[in-house]
Amino acid sequence: MILYPAIDLKDGNCVRLVKGEMDQATVFSDDPAAQARAFQDAGCEWLHLVDLNGAFAGEPVNAAPVEAILKACSIPAQLGGGIRDIATIERWLSRGLERVILGTVALRNPALVKEAARLFPGHVAVGIDARGGMVAVEGWAETSDVTALDLARQFEDAGVSAIIYTDIDRDGAMQGPNVAATAALANAVSIPVIASGGVSSMDDLRALKACGAPLNGAISGRALYDGAIDAAEAAALLKEA
Repeated sequence: MILYPAIDLKDGNCVRLVKGEMDQATVFSDDPAAQARAFQDAGCEWLHLVDLNGAFAGEPVNAAPVEAILKACSIPAQLGGGIRDIATIERWLSRGLERVILGTVALRNPALVKEAARLFPGHVAVGIDARGGMVAVEGWAETSDVTALDLARQFEDAGVSAIIYTDIDRDGAMQGPNVAATAALANAVSIPVIASGGVSSMDDLRALKACGAPLNGAISGRALYDGAIDAAEAAALLKEA
């Protein structure tokens, strides 16, 4: 498994939200590129970036800090938030991003996701954010009537490289991930699944590793910034066979 340290960008800063509420943002760093380098130096093999403003605006907003991170680091990065068309995907990949994460558009326009996966094989992931098992979109402001599993199954055999599954009620709340729901999703589809939301301790990472599903990795944010999880120790734990 891979540890994906989260760098959530709001107004150019590295922040964490609680359950996706933009008015509950805690600023952890005003230098996202330096934070990204610190994760790389700790042995992390990937970065998970989110343009929070972009998720609400429907277009990239924090392009400058993302580009600074890409220039500062040699490890691959994935980015979600406000990526809604082929042109934006192509632009980000041309700037050195390894993988784009399509969230809202995966629900609104699944054909676009499939087209992107065909055009850019290995570089397109789907972000499925669920509240009570139902997919939420538009920066989590709207909850749909589509289940996470039904949405994931739409992309079987489409060439999607990963599904990032986030339980919104756990995100930033330091209450532990929804291991059961994550494992159930990973066992129901052939697409690699990355766990997100609520990962707040080494025990949480051990639980995900032992969940009985072939998870690709786990995303953690607040716990890394608060010191509840040591990035180097966590990255090493998940690398173990």
